[in-house]
Amino acid sequence: MAYLITGMMSGSSMDGCDLCCVAFIEKAKRWTCRVLAAETIPYPSSLLIELKKASAFTMAQAEELDLELGRYYGQLANAFHRKHGLEPDFISSHGHTIFHEPEKGLTFQAGNGAIMARLSKKTVINDFRSADVAQGGQGAPLVPIGDRFLYPDYDACLNLGGFANVSFESKEGKRLAWDIGPANMPLNWIAAKRGLEYDRNGDIAASGSVDHLLVEKLNALDFYHLPGPKSLGREWFLNQMQPILQQAGLSIEDLMASTAEHIAFQIVRMLSGYSLKRVLLTGGGALNTHLLKRIQALAKAELVVPDLETVLYKEAIVFAFLGLLRMRNEINCLASVTGGRQDLSCGVIHKP
Repeated sequence: MAYLITGMMSGSSMDGCDLCCVAFIEKAKRWTCRVLAAETIPYPSSLLIELKKASAFTMAQAEELDLELGRYYGQLANAFHRKHGLEPDFISSHGHTIFHEPEKGLTFQAGNGAIMARLSKKTVINDFRSADVAQGGQGAPLVPIGDRFLYPDYDACLNLGGFANVSFESKEGKRLAWDIGPANMPLNWIAAKRGLEYDRNGDIAASGSVDHLLVEKLNALDFYHLPGPKSLGREWFLNQMQPILQQAGLSIEDLMASTAEHIAFQIVRMLSGYSLKRVLLTGGGALNTHLLKRIQALAKAELVVPDLETVLYKEAIVFAFLGLLRMRNEINCLASVTGGRQDLSCGVIHKP
């Protein structure tokens, strides 16, 4: 069987919306994928301001943003398909997370699927997390089922987006996965103090000195001592980590170096704890040369950085695959990684 699907992903780092049109082929129960076109479209400044404020929104404000993002994503998909001459079978959209507090039974990804379907004249699958949160799961991570089927030749898949998350097979053959901790989110927040979107190549961090007292304070945060499965949202960074960084009293260079060291330490702690040897590394953080050097210096694992399209668009690729599984009514959400009661086929299908 062959499918052509556009995956759309807006991550916690808020650098834009990723669009990735992928051809999937199933042969002898093994999946392969090929990217036909991929782009990251930065958010308009007015919309970006709204997204940055959104974690403090009331539900009424969040629902209004949901409608606005649905219109925006629908128009974005149309422009992307026209530009590249694409006619996908359907669109699979993660949306943008506004609230994610599964312990309260709350998760909300904005980007109204019904509006997207109407504007794009394509079937749209979205809202992949709510059903799992409703059954007591974390609603995250969702990428591990894609890791299992699309990248089976690695001991683990490590993604460095706004947060660092990992996925791997246990000795018992269960897929395990969780958020390790923050990655690009605090680094981008520090870079913004210099008027920059991010620390290119980790150059600012490389020019600073590590403050070990700050690293110890960050390492002491409660989240790191919780067992998996576990997940993080932007509100955790704002409420738990950002105040510590604000009170550190360090130069931008030293603050960046110390935060990068903390991130590397937590990643290596996890990889070493499970004796993971060959690790696929993706996400924008995989382009942070300094961070990679620090992880590699502390880790025994082999870090494999793939082609640039996979590095930058793996989550969009996998969300396209999650939509494919949902359309086939197959499992795309694993209880072993979310902590839910049972495996599910998640996602809401919107016909045009």
